[in-house]
Amino acid sequence: MNPDLEIQLIAIIVAVACSLPGVFLVLRKMSMMSDAITHTILLGIVAAFFMVNDLSSPLLIVGAAVVGVITVFLTEVLNSTKLVSEDSAIGIVFPFLFSIAIIIISRYAGSVHLDTDSVLLGELAFAPFNRLKVFGLDIGAKAIYSMGAILIINILFVVLFFKELKIVTFDPALAAVLGFSPVLVHYALMTIVSVTAVGAFESVGSILVIAFMIGPPVTAYLITDDLKKMIMLSAFIGAINAVIGYQFASLLDVSIAGSMALITGVSFLLVFIFAPERGLVTTLRRRKSQKILFAEKSMLFHIFNHENEQDAALECGVNTIHHHLHWNSC
Repeated sequence: MNPDLEIQLIAIIVAVACSLPGVFLVLRKMSMMSDAITHTILLGIVAAFFMVNDLSSPLLIVGAAVVGVITVFLTEVLNSTKLVSEDSAIGIVFPFLFSIAIIIISRYAGSVHLDTDSVLLGELAFAPFNRLKVFGLDIGAKAIYSMGAILIINILFVVLFFKELKIVTFDPALAAVLGFSPVLVHYALMTIVSVTAVGAFESVGSILVIAFMIGPPVTAYLITDDLKKMIMLSAFIGAINAVIGYQFASLLDVSIAGSMALITGVSFLLVFIFAPERGLVTTLRRRKSQKILFAEKSMLFHIFNHENEQDAALECGVNTIHHHLHWNSC
């Protein structure tokens, strides 16, 4: 397969895989948790690497998932004390665990190909060089299959537990009454987020993971109120951003991951401004029309209340009514 096509295919798979759990993070107002998890799971990768001494071991994903869950747990423990807010708790736990990973890497893994810059920024251009061979036969870039497997897991998770995710997201109390476990669903979702993030690390880096996990879902949220449509639209927007971002990077010869993150931001900005129901332009027009409608009703009520009074002409005159309603004469 052509390397250009492989890079775009990897980017599309990563975008769709990230957008699926990202929808529920956005709806649960946990967007910043994705930022924390995509950084702190580096500690899980490092810890697992020192246990197995193999960067290709599947235990790295297990270690990352465990640390991701620990991140959520520690954040919620701090938040439950009511001494700090949730965003403050994230701001404490995230740098703490991430800095431990950075210190360990810089101190003990200097000669190992575990570069913090590549983890953060990623480089999609190198993904096609990491090939997957079966019985000596080259069947394509390894990232296509690893992220493809994670994408299938995410799809199955959303499809099989859609009802549970929906109820827990919008009404945790009702979910508990109906016999669902909000805590179990919550930590299952965080585990999926962790696995998705670590799977995409090598190819795109944590910055693009955050962009794909939050950008397309937020963009879709401004377009529709239907959860199923939001999930599908989020995946579609993520895939389109990936393709356009790659073409933009190829045209200007700049960072692929950076271009995709940029296009993700631009697409959100366009929808934020021009969305038919929740866009900025529509909101301003709606507020203007509501202001005019309110003014019209206020004038009618004022006229109705004073129409039978002796000073009705003074109260409701064309040249005086604006004083009583506190309007500008113009």
